[in-house]
Amino acid sequence: MNGNNGIEGKNGTGHGDDTPPNSNPWPSAIPPRGDYRNLLSFQKAELIYDLTFRFAHQFLAKSDRTIDQMIQAARSGKKNILEGSKAGRTSKETEIKLTNVARASLEELLDDYLDYLRARDLPVWDKESPEALYMRELGRKPGLNYEDIRQFVETRPAATVANIAICLLHQTNYLIDQQLRRLDHDFVSQGGLRERMTRARSEARKRQQG
Repeated sequence: MNGNNGIEGKNGTGHGDDTPPNSNPWPSAIPPRGDYRNLLSFQKAELIYDLTFRFAHQFLAKSDRTIDQMIQAARSGKKNILEGSKAGRTSKETEIKLTNVARASLEELLDDYLDYLRARDLPVWDKESPEALYMRELGRKPGLNYEDIRQFVETRPAATVANIAICLLHQTNYLIDQQLRRLDHDFVSQGGLRERMTRARSEARKRQQG
C-alpha cells in the first residue's frame, strides 16, 4: 500500500524551507535547511509512534518485552529522520545513513505488527480490501496526525488497530524509499561537504579576481 506518493514539503524539495534568504554575498558550502516537520516521512513516523505507544500499552501484557521493543523501534524511526535531516546541512552521507536507520527500524516495527497478528491467527488486510483502501485514501490527507485516527485506535479491537498500523507503515516506508532515492541523487550530483567547500572556495576566488 503506497498511500501518499510524494515526499515534498511545501517548497517541493522534500524540506519545507523556512530559512530566510542568505544575505552573505559570498558563496556558502552549507546549504539552507528547512524544517524537518515538513517532511511527510517525519509526519507519518510521528503518527506511527503515537499509535504504537498506545497499541503496546493497551493490547500487550505489562510483562511483554515487545512493548519496549515496538516503542523503541517507532521512536528510532521518527528520531533518525529528524537527526538525518538536521545532519544533512553538513553531511549528506550522515543524512543517508540515519534515514536508512529509520527505514530499518520501521521495517522491524512492521514485522512486529505482522507477528502479533500471525501468532494470534488474526487476519492481515488484503491491500485491495475496503479497509486498506480507506486507509490509503486517509493517508493522503495533508497534516495527518493521531487525532485523525484516535477514534479507531481507542474503540476498535487489536486486530483492526494493528492493521491500521501496518497500512501506515507501508505508506511511511514508501515515502522513506523515495526520500533515500532523492538523497542518493543529490549526493551523486552535488557531492558531500568537501566537494561543496571546494566549489564555494573556487567561486569566492573568482569573485575576488573579478
